Amino acid sequence: MAEIDFGAPDQFGMHHFYVAVPPGARDAIRIFEDYGFDGDETLQETTICRVTLARELWTQIRDDARRDFNTRLKSKKRSTGAWKVGNVQLDRFLGRELCVLAWAAELASPDQCAVICQKWLALRPEERWWLYSKTASEAGLEDQAGRGWRKALYCALSDGTNVRVAPKKKPRRKKKSAETFEPSLFDFTENGDI
Repeated sequence: MAEIDFGAPDQFGMHHFYVAVPPGARDAIRIFEDYGFDGDETLQETTICRVTLARELWTQIRDDARRDFNTRLKSKKRSTGAWKVGNVQLDRFLGRELCVLAWAAELASPDQCAVICQKWLALRPEERWWLYSKTASEAGLEDQAGRGWRKALYCALSDGTNVRVAPKKKPRRKKKSAETFEPSLFDFTENGDI
């Protein structure tokens, strides 16, 4: 199956997320979950806005998310993406992870975003997916900022008293031998979805 942007399926009507990036430099971005048609084109497509994020905060978090997503996509030999004006599509699992980051950052100051990104990067994808499911079920809509798990994400990821934010470095790649192979959750998901 062909992919676009950040590993999103190119097939019409598939479940994915997208980030609406407006052309105005000060305009807020919005992250949507598009449930698609679930294989039945006679059904109405369902799209939900999960979060609206101030452009200043988006600018603080977008590069860390892009690097993390692209590193993982490359490791699976899948298409990589870049943030650009318009609708940037993401694989449904990466979209969930981006929502967790955006929800944590939506109440933050620009200075807190560096700590939030570091703590988000320290989470395993499976942990991010779990946090998404807990948060989306209780306070996952655009107008529910500062409630329940959404507020908890901000509190947990923005508390940086014990976190040192290191300067950004390019990760070194290590060659894996057959003896050191450890399967990840991706090896057990259907179609290698992320």
